[in-house]
Amino acid sequence: MESSGLVKRSNGHLGVTEPISWSGPTEYDVIKTQELEKYLADAGLYESQEEAVSREEILGRLDQIVKIWVKKVSRAKGFNEQFVQEANAKIFTFGSYRLGVHGPGADIDTLCVGPRHATREEDFFTELHNMLSEMPEVTELHPVPDAHVPVMRFKFSGVSIDLLYAKLSLWVIPEDLDISQDSILQNADEQTVRSLNGCRVTDQILRLVPNIQNFRTTLRCMRFWAKRRGVYSNVAGFLGGINWALLVARICQLYPNALPSMLVSRFFRVYTQWRWPNPVMLCEIQEGTLGLPIWDPRRNFRDRLHQMPIITPAYPCMNSSYNVSSSTLRVMTEEFQRGNEICEAMEANKADWDTLFEPYPFFEAYKNYLEIDITADNESDLRKWKGWVESRLRTLTLKIERHTFGMLHCHPCPRDFSDKSRPFHCCYFMGLQRKQGVPVQESEQFDIRGTVDDFKNSVSMYTLWKPGMEIQVSHRKRRNVPLFVFPGGVRPSRPPKVAGVDGHAVSGRKVSDMVHAGKPAGNVSHVADASTDRKQMEGKGASCDPIVESSSESRKGKQLDNRTDSNAANMNNLVDHILKPSEMGTPSSFANGVLDVPDESRKRKCMDVTTDSFATGSEFQADHSFKRPETSAAIAASVGPVTEVDNGESIFCSKEAETLAISKITSVPPSNLAALPEGLDELEYFESQGHDKGFGGPVGGHSVESSTVKDAITQLGSSYGSNTKNGGVEELEKSSELSAPYLGGAPASTANTQRKPLRLRLSTVAKSAGERS
Repeated sequence: MESSGLVKRSNGHLGVTEPISWSGPTEYDVIKTQELEKYLADAGLYESQEEAVSREEILGRLDQIVKIWVKKVSRAKGFNEQFVQEANAKIFTFGSYRLGVHGPGADIDTLCVGPRHATREEDFFTELHNMLSEMPEVTELHPVPDAHVPVMRFKFSGVSIDLLYAKLSLWVIPEDLDISQDSILQNADEQTVRSLNGCRVTDQILRLVPNIQNFRTTLRCMRFWAKRRGVYSNVAGFLGGINWALLVARICQLYPNALPSMLVSRFFRVYTQWRWPNPVMLCEIQEGTLGLPIWDPRRNFRDRLHQMPIITPAYPCMNSSYNVSSSTLRVMTEEFQRGNEICEAMEANKADWDTLFEPYPFFEAYKNYLEIDITADNESDLRKWKGWVESRLRTLTLKIERHTFGMLHCHPCPRDFSDKSRPFHCCYFMGLQRKQGVPVQESEQFDIRGTVDDFKNSVSMYTLWKPGMEIQVSHRKRRNVPLFVFPGGVRPSRPPKVAGVDGHAVSGRKVSDMVHAGKPAGNVSHVADASTDRKQMEGKGASCDPIVESSSESRKGKQLDNRTDSNAANMNNLVDHILKPSEMGTPSSFANGVLDVPDESRKRKCMDVTTDSFATGSEFQADHSFKRPETSAAIAASVGPVTEVDNGESIFCSKEAETLAISKITSVPPSNLAALPEGLDELEYFESQGHDKGFGGPVGGHSVESSTVKDAITQLGSSYGSNTKNGGVEELEKSSELSAPYLGGAPASTANTQRKPLRLRLSTVAKSAGERS
């Protein structure tokens, strides 16, 4: 599966479509990849050899502990000594450690697989918990048995461990157990299926990428980028580790012979053009024989509400990114566009890796913020209270979006902050921004007091609530953001603004970046500094009306909003339809029969650019080489006219050809489909299932019990639908859904948190041109 040479596969290719390009690396790619690897190493993303050895020793020790534990349980249940000696349990790893992209100090996601007589509640969370608590090397032991994916968290010799448990139907667990087989799920309970999912998905990802080393380097890069740009957090509504792994793996399939530097560039290029909610899939979804629910928007209404489906490749397949909202999708779309433009500038040697990885200035990006403060009486209570509140924050975003009819966008900060002067305190922030491109009156306000009270009431319904657990939500202007959120407690100075080429104010710091990128400062609004000051704008001749946008910013805002708002319509097109390649038609860019090549200098031979329609023109040879279409007619029949050059070969202007290939892969099916049911949005479904009232459902409200048997979506951009079923199990994140509702009424904490009314004047929420990309 891993090879130093070009990828060659007996089945033609990996993935649900043909690759976009089979091209191997150029000398430029080799140099840029070396630069990238050095950059990642200098950033401290690789652990030392000593730490790697220590982790292996800890995992070996943990495996010994669970083997002792299962024998102890077997003996206590009255089994004979021979059976006790044969009793076995086994430790598996998953997540970043299994993928090989973990960094120094990262935790290890582990799974304990035990026999049918070792129960989860009594034996794992009681007996094993007691054994661990007596070990001096084990600290910070915290069981979460009521989580959607039950987990036991602790530190073993200083290394953080997340330990899940899967109870199989076997009496004896063989040492060579293969959990990738679907039969392992036979007669398994729901918690076991969810717990096994992490390992099964991780192993399947590694099987479905053409080059594991290139995949790992690219994934390290994208995880680092996502954290720097503030879009790494499943629980906050962005993407978590498994989501980024699946997105990167798909790019590796589309460019099987590319090196990491090119894979990073193509990551942004592909996902900038991706038409959500078309799903990202590594393989066709299999129906399976066990009847487990799988992801299928044609049969499950809940799945139709997903904004950014990223489907796991192991049975039962599911959407790993259902937490994404329209607001967080908008933020990620903007970041993909920014990354794409920077990578294009890098290809022209007018930008570098520092520009790509520049941290996102969250507290400069907006004029208004919501601050959510939580407190408790001790560290243990704060940890539990924090986990519960984190799992509810997504509902606040959904409530604000719904109650303001989508006119007020929320950008949750994916990390928490703590005021050291206050004991047992933690807080979260959300940036607030009026929907761009929509004219409003200056005096209009957003009154979200009722929305906030509704959120606080839902959070208060926590069965493990104790006196001292309090939550407060308040409105903060940018200038009043507390100092403890800034590094060193010092508010950074805001860079001076200068007029861009179109007369709009642009940060002086960013002007140099854009000049370095070879682009006019006023034309790259998302690279401009987000903290445009009104007074400074007036002094620089820019528009001083906060609801008046520059033409470029307005166009961008409308484009992003239209893309986000059309997700439901796109999903309508996706449901109940099988689109064959022959139905795709001729792309509109070739409607006039001419491929526009503006500049002869831009013509470059596009090596092996293909689309899904090329599959019938490629044959696998006995010598394991790929035979590509022999004539230009085969290509022209699939994707339109091509440009002829002197040597008679059919070639494309590479960027146009690649854009066309991406467009075909991510294209939306025809819209002549039945409309989806009306009158129910995602939040209403979430609440109607009891998930917003603490009834122990998953963080995203997608429980296996309430899922309907579903079919899967297969060929992206060409055929949607192979009769399959799908369900809803989430990625295990650091915060968990903790428990059932608090039945004694709202605790006093919510009644004693009277704050300044959250009535937001539009003039303070709206942002002027160039303030945020």
